[in-house]
Parts: sequence; C-alpha cells; structure tokens
Amino acid sequence: MIRIRVPATSANLGPGFDALGLSLKLYNSFEIEEIEKGLIITGVDKSLANEYNLVYMSMQRAFEKIGYRPRGIKIHMDAQIPMSRGLGSSAACIIGGVMGANTLVGERLTTDEILDLATEIEGHPDNVAPALLGGLVVSIAEEGRTIYNKLDIAKGLKFVALIPDFSLSTKRAREVLPDKIAFKDGTSNLARVSMLLTALANGKFHLLEYALKDSLHQPYRGRLIPDFFDIMDKNRELGALGSYLSGAGPTIMAVVGEGDSEFTHEIKKYLGTLDNGWTVKELELDSLGSRVEKD
Repeated sequence: MIRIRVPATSANLGPGFDALGLSLKLYNSFEIEEIEKGLIITGVDKSLANEYNLVYMSMQRAFEKIGYRPRGIKIHMDAQIPMSRGLGSSAACIIGGVMGANTLVGERLTTDEILDLATEIEGHPDNVAPALLGGLVVSIAEEGRTIYNKLDIAKGLKFVALIPDFSLSTKRAREVLPDKIAFKDGTSNLARVSMLLTALANGKFHLLEYALKDSLHQPYRGRLIPDFFDIMDKNRELGALGSYLSGAGPTIMAVVGEGDSEFTHEIKKYLGTLDNGWTVKELELDSLGSRVEKD
C-alpha cells in the first residue's frame, strides 16, 4: 500500500494571477493499492466513489502516459481540504492520483513530468506546482511544459484562512473576469507582484499592505462573495499585514505576523455577526510539498 499526503494550496496571492501559489499545512491523504480487479473508493461520499473520481481519473492519465494497465485499484481518501473553496482541493486530488500511479509502477516519471501531466489535467499550474513542490512557487505553462521557480519566504508569517460555508465554482469565478484590461491595471499588477516577491523574500512584511492588492480579478470576483469587501477592510482594521482572495475564492486569506495572538480571535467575533457562516483556520507554510510512504 502507498500513502500520499498532499498539502492545500493558495493561488494568486492578489496580483500574481495564475502565476503564484503557496503550499499550506492542511492535507488530503490517500491510501492507494493495486487489487485483483475492479475499483474500490472509500472515505468519500458515494457520489464520488466511481470512475469519475478525480484521483482515479488522474491515475488513469498517468498509467496511460507510462504505458501500464493495472488489474484493479483501491483508493481510500481522507480529505481535510474543503472542496470548491479556493484552497486547491482539486489540485491535491490530481497530484495524489498522478503520484500514486507513478509510485505503483516504480516511479518512472520524473518530478517535472509529474508536474507537466498534473498541469495538463488541471489546466494551469498555480495550484498543482506548490502542491507537489511545497513552499511558494512561481510557474508558467508554456508549450506543454511547466516552467517553475520555488522561492524561500522569510520567517515570521502565518496565514489565516477565512473559509465560508458556501462554495464558488472556478467556472463561475472565471466567467466574471473581463476580456480586456486597462493598461494601468496591468502595470499596477506588475509592480505589485514584483514588490510582493521581494517583500516575502527579504522579510519587509510591512510592504504586504500594498503588494497584495490586485486590479485583475479580485474587484470582479469579490462581487460574487457576500461581505467580501467589508471583510477585507476589517482584516486591515484588525492588524492584518495584508489580505487576498485565495485562488478563485471564496476563501479569504489574511496574512499576519506569527506573533499576532489577537487577529484570529477578533476576526472570528466579527465574522460571527455576518449572515453566512465562516470557519477560521490558522495555517503555516508547508515547505516540503507532497510526500509518499510505502508499506
């Protein structure tokens, strides 16, 4: 039996639309083995325990690439990453499936080949790259390849995920984006993403207030999320270094100093006054990415 643990991810980080993602200490775990015949999937709702399960479909894509046909597959899933909340649940399933298949057949795919295939399945690398590699990753999909660079983040931060009790599909979040953007919005994001990367690298965290702002997607997606703009303002009022919409949302990520003991308590109190329910999770950066254990 093979055990795979894949971390949650948070993409975009404000201005880094479709280019940045980081890995967080919240995990989906998968136990995978080859059996005599058939398909058995446990640990999930019955509606997901079939051949359309994303972990299984990703395994099949990997088997096809490798040229292997398994007799049967058994998958047990322990999913701690909430679905359709902008925390990389689909990326975790894709990476888990591709890594599981690759490990079953003797690790014939390289890390880069795993990432390229996962990007092909997902459609973009901003979540699958940090899910596989850990840490903060800048990635580009180009001509069937994923070009990436992993960056070290200075110590001193924690990430507070504000997770609502409602979901938002990536498809819907894409539909509200404009076909064209103003030149000033493009140049604004270029400046901010450059400042974001340097501030995270050299520990000048006071710059995150400016660096995490965005002009390309958050102004449009924020309208789909009840109380989004009020919550962003409240985060700043309560001392967050900065906030951003995690992936396509609807989770809002607040970035705070690791010694801040008040923010989480106060934001919970505020969110409790709103119409929708919210869960607040303090998360640390995962620097290792996906891991495999074999029996």
